[in-house]
Amino acid sequence: MKKYKLYVTMGAGFESVVAKELQALGYETQTENGRVFFEGDMTDIVRTNLWLRTADRVKILLQEFTATTFESLFDQVFAYDWAQLIPVDGRFPVKGRSVKSKLHSEPDIQSITKKAVVNKLTQQYRRRGFLPESGSLYQLDVHIVKDQVRISLDTTADSLFKRGYRVEHGGAPLKENFAASLLKLTPYDGTHPLIDPMTGSGTFAIEAAMIAKNIAPGSMRKFAFEDFDWFDKNELTKQKEEAKALVNDSKPIIVASDIDQSILDIARVNAHNAGVLQNIEFKQVAVKDFKTDLENGIIIVNPPYGKRMKDQESARKLYGEMGDVFRPLKSFSKYYLTSDLEFENFYHERATKKRKLYNGSIRTDFYQYWANKR
Repeated sequence: MKKYKLYVTMGAGFESVVAKELQALGYETQTENGRVFFEGDMTDIVRTNLWLRTADRVKILLQEFTATTFESLFDQVFAYDWAQLIPVDGRFPVKGRSVKSKLHSEPDIQSITKKAVVNKLTQQYRRRGFLPESGSLYQLDVHIVKDQVRISLDTTADSLFKRGYRVEHGGAPLKENFAASLLKLTPYDGTHPLIDPMTGSGTFAIEAAMIAKNIAPGSMRKFAFEDFDWFDKNELTKQKEEAKALVNDSKPIIVASDIDQSILDIARVNAHNAGVLQNIEFKQVAVKDFKTDLENGIIIVNPPYGKRMKDQESARKLYGEMGDVFRPLKSFSKYYLTSDLEFENFYHERATKKRKLYNGSIRTDFYQYWANKR
């Protein structure tokens, strides 16, 4: 089976988390900003799309070369054997990005790359300048950094955060892979009690239950590679069946609470869709009224950030309530994600460790308070 140079993309700051996930799956990795590289064949493309919890996309690296002129870009793209990849009716839009390069016009980079692929395919398929592009999608990406060109094929389609269990609703919930990445920055492995006292649509709790139960995060969704004409359709069916057999019957202790009953109803639907409703205890309770008899667990919270002044006042009052309720729980490790740089002052305790991350375009800190060792 043909081997490919593959790479995975992820949110800024999560490269090491994704690399560890790939290594746990048995791959040797190389990491750079925003990408982790590894080698694999079609079975590995399926496996990584199916199992990676923290990544965005899995891509095949097709070409790497230097280009400082559009002529050079065109010639080197044209030199590739595009017919082995794209059928005569394949759709192949091109996304382009350029950073610190002589070729800086992204629309021109896209159009020149597209033209080179079209010209090569019309020659290879003996077409007279026309390709229908009415078939399956082959999304091409051209990325130029300091004149170094990389051209890749996206095997994923919708980002891997789209697991397929979430009911659409208002607000801005944590993306599923972002929540999973934060969980991977804690000691959580399914054996500790886990509490999310501001659960919202339930993402932390659901992702934690899926980790505990060993449910493949991609088992409910569709991928771009399924429509590639050179892909063996039986491979995904086989791997999904194998993944189903690997789901365990553990009973993790996961408590997810929120003050808002209507959003808890949405969280329950999401948990049901993910197949983990029976593994999560949902409660309607305000943070200031929260109590637990559990010990030696993990508390993880994505509280409101309070970006507007009035919201900031209520958010900071909430941080104080969080401190009053959670600080005494000395056997718990606690993890809080917020963009408020004053969080520690209002929580009234310095974090053991902070990690700078980006929740989409919002700069945040992940405040970590480690449990007292007994």
